[in-house]
Amino acid sequence: TESKHRRCGGDLKTKSTELGSAVTGSPLTAVPLASTTVKKSIVLSSETRKELAKQAKVTKEERRAQIDERHKYLISRLADGIGLSEQQVKEAIISDDKFQLIEQLFAPSGLKKLLFFYQDVLQPKSNASLRSDVSTNSLLQKKLFITMGSTENFTGTCAFFLRTSDNVITASNVSQEVNFGIFECTDGNILQGLEFFLSQIMIPALKSQQNWGAVKEGLKNSQIQDFLYSVDKFVGTLSSSRQNIEDKIQLTEVDIDIYVSNLQNPCDYITAG
Repeated sequence: TESKHRRCGGDLKTKSTELGSAVTGSPLTAVPLASTTVKKSIVLSSETRKELAKQAKVTKEERRAQIDERHKYLISRLADGIGLSEQQVKEAIISDDKFQLIEQLFAPSGLKKLLFFYQDVLQPKSNASLRSDVSTNSLLQKKLFITMGSTENFTGTCAFFLRTSDNVITASNVSQEVNFGIFECTDGNILQGLEFFLSQIMIPALKSQQNWGAVKEGLKNSQIQDFLYSVDKFVGTLSSSRQNIEDKIQLTEVDIDIYVSNLQNPCDYITAG
């Protein structure tokens, strides 16, 4: 019986070794952990790069064929607002991974907003291979791209389109149903950009607004006046807060020896306090 137990134990040990070898794909030998940690640099083969470039070209041509008068309206507004040519804007749009968000803006009951950021982003160098080391193979360049504003940091210019209804957007109503605006965030100072946008663009536009929908009295209505007063007050608070942040308190080193050198007893400390 004892012999049988020993044989069973040996069999179990052998099976355990075989199982471990099957999992690891190699015999169970003592290998230092450090030797298994290798810094990988992903390099795509020339054939893979050519295939990716071919697929990207096909995708761009398909999107180019989808451009209609609605897209041209957006392109025209973006070109005027940002200062690019319409061809530059068009190429940026059809190359964007989020191109389909434009179709969602046009759809009935679709997106209520669509944002475009134009700012410095890391771009691969033209002569750099496709590797995982972004820091050495990339440089900052201005780029126009589509965004929902929830993942990328905003540091430059934001161009936005806002829908005013749930109607399907057509070539004939796009200029009435979709509003366009520009929001600047110079050097990443978003508070200054917001203050300028509200004080120089939105408030003057609101105060010149004649049609307030169901409110027949327009600007003479007390609720409208209270609303405009609140917006003015908010801009004032925003401006004050921005100035407080920019003119933040700066602490300087002070030599306190001259104040404590003459303190000899508790009464001196109490008097000094």
